[in-house]
Amino acid sequence: MSSDNNSTASSQQQKPGNTPTKPPLRKPTFIKVDQLKPGTSGHTLTVKVLSSNTVLKRGRVVSQNLRNTRIAECLIGDETGTIIFTARNDQVDIMKPGTTIIVRNAKIEMFKGTMRLVVDKWGLIEVTEPADFTVKEDNNLSLIEYELVNVTDGGQTGQ
Repeated sequence: MSSDNNSTASSQQQKPGNTPTKPPLRKPTFIKVDQLKPGTSGHTLTVKVLSSNTVLKRGRVVSQNLRNTRIAECLIGDETGTIIFTARNDQVDIMKPGTTIIVRNAKIEMFKGTMRLVVDKWGLIEVTEPADFTVKEDNNLSLIEYELVNVTDGGQTGQ
């Protein structure tokens, strides 16, 4: 008799109405480098690493819990253009020139008025099969300088 109760309970748990609902996973939409714009996020791209230049390598002695900090600026691109990717810590090891990678959930950060692609703890970088495209190196989005424009509430200034 107890086995009947268990089978009834387990069949009730498998019904769609009784299971907790999770939001459906969105299928990633791959974009091209030339579609990147300032202030945007959630980008998924397949790119080739052209170069990697370590710009900061510092060990901290403050605490045993804090590890070394490494930052590298990596030029990455696809058939539409290139952009500088800021790699941090373990990401630096992945970003080897000639490697094809998939960048997931990346965002654009501004650095001295220019765009940089970054992946924080919510994103992912993974090595993939070599891509069969040729990188368009003469369209570097990180060379375009953007000016910060402050928008006021319609009040006139300079009177």
